[in-house]
Amino acid sequence: MPATILIVDDEKHTREGLMRALEDDYDIFLARDADEAIRLLDTEHFDVVLTDLKMAGKSGMSVVDHALKRPYRPICIMMTAYGSIETAVEAMRRGAFDFMMKPVNLEKLEVIIRRALKSRTAEPEAGLSSTSFASQPSLNGVVGHSPALERVLGKVEQVAPTKATVLLLGETGTGKELIAQLIHQNGPRANGPFVPVHCAALASNLLESELFGHEKGAFTGAGERRVGRFEAADGGTLFLDEIGEIDASTQVKLLRFLENKTFERLGSIKPISVDIRLVCATNRNLEAMVKEGTFREDLFYRLNVIPLTLPPLRERVEDIPLLLNYYLEYFAKDNGVGVPVVAPGALRILERYRWPGNIRELKNFCENMVVMKHGASIAPADLDPKFTLVTVDPPSLENPLSKEENERKLIREALLKVGGNRTRAAELLGISRRTLHRKLQQWPEVEEGLKNP
Repeated sequence: MPATILIVDDEKHTREGLMRALEDDYDIFLARDADEAIRLLDTEHFDVVLTDLKMAGKSGMSVVDHALKRPYRPICIMMTAYGSIETAVEAMRRGAFDFMMKPVNLEKLEVIIRRALKSRTAEPEAGLSSTSFASQPSLNGVVGHSPALERVLGKVEQVAPTKATVLLLGETGTGKELIAQLIHQNGPRANGPFVPVHCAALASNLLESELFGHEKGAFTGAGERRVGRFEAADGGTLFLDEIGEIDASTQVKLLRFLENKTFERLGSIKPISVDIRLVCATNRNLEAMVKEGTFREDLFYRLNVIPLTLPPLRERVEDIPLLLNYYLEYFAKDNGVGVPVVAPGALRILERYRWPGNIRELKNFCENMVVMKHGASIAPADLDPKFTLVTVDPPSLENPLSKEENERKLIREALLKVGGNRTRAAELLGISRRTLHRKLQQWPEVEEGLKNP
C-alpha cells in the first residue's frame, strides 16, 4: 500500500505540480491553506505532511504543530521561500523532519521523503535516534535538545546547503562523524555518496593510496589499479576524520586538491577532477600544530573555512537522560532483553559525571548495563566507582576551593581508593596515565600525603 502524503500550499500551481511529481508513487491529498490541512489531519491518516511555511492565514508552523499532536504522528517536511533558516530550524526543533527552500528541487525532495519513510522502520545506527520525536526531541536523528547542541545544529543548517569546506572540532567521542553525515544529508549532494576515512587508522604509506588511489606497479604490492576515496566520493561528500594525523606528504597533496580540485593517483601524472564536498574533523589543536611546524599553515586556512566546535557531553547535561534512554532501548532491543530503568539517584550521579569519553563512553556504559541488568533498575550501587569518585559536591561559598585544590583532592582520593596504583587511579579519574604522571610531578605532595593519610 503506498504511503499517503498531504501537500499544503496556498499557490495552486505549486501544490498541483508537486502532486504530479509524486502521485505515481504515493497517495496524494491537497490542502490550500492551514485550516483545510488541519481538518484533513483530523479525519485522514497521513504518513507525510509537506507544507509551505508562509501562507495566507495561519502559517505552516501551525500545520506542523497540529500534525505532531495526532496519535499517529506524520513525518513533517517544511517548504519555505520567505522564512529565514532560523525559522525552518525552529520547525525541526518542534518535531519537523526536514525543510527545503523553494523552488523545490524535486529530486532532492524524493530522496528526503524516501529517507523519512525509511526512518520509521529502519534499525537505528549508532548515535541516531529512532525518530520518536514525542519522547526524544531531535533534528534529523541527532538526540538532544540542550542549548549547546542546538547552537551547533543551527550552524549545521546554515552551512549544509553551501559548498563550503567544514572543519569539525571537539573532543573524541562527541559525534563528529554523525554531524558530518547530517551536513551531507541536508546539502546539495544528499543523493551522492558519503565516504568516511579515518586517517589515524592507516599507516602514512597506505593513506595516500587510500585517498588518491594508485596505478598498477606504483609500488611493491600494487598488482592492479586502485580507485581512491576521492574518486569514490565524486558527486558526494568526503569525510576525513582525525585530519591532524596526516603526514607532510599527504598534506601537500590535499592542499593541491583544495587549490585546483584535481589530484593524481600514485604512479601517474594524469590529473583527475572530482566534484566533492570536503568535511574534516579533529580532536587536536591544529593552530598549535601550525606553530609547532607539524601542520601546514596554508592547509589549515584552507580547511578552516567553516569551523564548528562540538560540545563535550559535560556541557550537554540536559541531553544525558535522553541519550541514556535511547541507548538503553537500543541495546535492549539488539540483545532481546528488557530495558533497564535508571533510578533517580543513579541518574543524578550520571548527570554530574564529566564523561571524558563523551557519547562513546555513555554508549559503552549503556551496553554494559543492558547486559548485566536485563530490565532491572540501575541503582547508585550498580555504578562503577569512577562515577561517584569524580562527582563530588561543588565547594560551598563558606569554604571555597580553587580548581587546582579540587583536582589535587580528587587525585589523592583516587590513589587512596586503589592503594596507590597510578594506572587504576587514572582509569577512575577518566584521564591518561601520562596526564596523571605529569600532575603528580607538578604536585609531589599528593603522593607523599598517602603515606600519612
